[in-house]
Amino acid sequence: MSRLTDTAFSVLDLAPIRDDGSPAQALHNSLALARHVEHLGFSRFWVAEHHNMDGIASSATAVLLGYLAANTERLRLGSGGIMLPNHAPLVIAEQFGTLATLYPGRIELGLGRAPGADHQTARALRRDRLGSADDFPQDVEELRQLLGPRQPGQQVIAMPGIDSNVPIWLLGSSLFSAQLAAQEGLPYAFASHFAPRYLHQAIRIYRDNFQPSAVLDKPYVMAGVPLVAAPTDEEADYLATSVFQRVLNLMRGESLRLQPPVESMVGRWLPHEQQAVGDFLGLAVIGGPDKIRARLDILLEQTGVDELIFTCDVYESADRLRAFDILAGLR
Repeated sequence: MSRLTDTAFSVLDLAPIRDDGSPAQALHNSLALARHVEHLGFSRFWVAEHHNMDGIASSATAVLLGYLAANTERLRLGSGGIMLPNHAPLVIAEQFGTLATLYPGRIELGLGRAPGADHQTARALRRDRLGSADDFPQDVEELRQLLGPRQPGQQVIAMPGIDSNVPIWLLGSSLFSAQLAAQEGLPYAFASHFAPRYLHQAIRIYRDNFQPSAVLDKPYVMAGVPLVAAPTDEEADYLATSVFQRVLNLMRGESLRLQPPVESMVGRWLPHEQQAVGDFLGLAVIGGPDKIRARLDILLEQTGVDELIFTCDVYESADRLRAFDILAGLR
């Protein structure tokens, strides 16, 4: 029997903006997808913090989560992730404490160590705050304290936030967060949807060094997977050219607005660019139902992850909803 039956499915959305679309349309499409996968029985729906990118509408992550939570019923909602060097832990504790107060049992907080922005954008975000990835372990601990029970002598509290115990995940695309998540006994999500190179090594480090905690008694790993599913392999390959163009533009420093699919990428990228896009999307599952199932079976056999979180940046919203119908039908 396929392991797909026992593996939790989730969604990571960046609220992609089309070349002919608007941020409002992208945010409405994000809600439509959240409602759709809630109906399909998916476990969670995360949105990612990105700044100064013209094709991504999820920059105000906590605000977007409030919109999604108000218009869904059961789906767990969270950040995939909040880039902690960009923020004071108290501000994040207040934001997510407020969300958890309004939508109890449905909000979770995924934390990233990278700034996720260029130097100029990072400066605009932080102003005089000297945020650094090197502060990540201390910032995580401060955030956990702010979201936990009030301690004797504690003078600074998050209100709302204190004693909300919002579940915290650590995210990573290298090995540092795997080690920290293991040390702290926290669930771990690897960003293999764009950086698959260290997936197996990070999982091994996390599992080998895991220390049980009050929130988790054994390791729990989630892996990111780019998805382009269609009724046939040929249509999926066609739709995937929108993803290829977007990654190519990211590498070139060009607009990230989602482009319509094209019949061929020949002439649109140089050989080294094609290789780089292929490396970026090394874990992508692109195809019809049978091909998708085979690829995911291999991935689960090789990694044994507990959960898969899928990105899907195809051009038409209807094609994106259909992709998750196909995925759900494999279980």
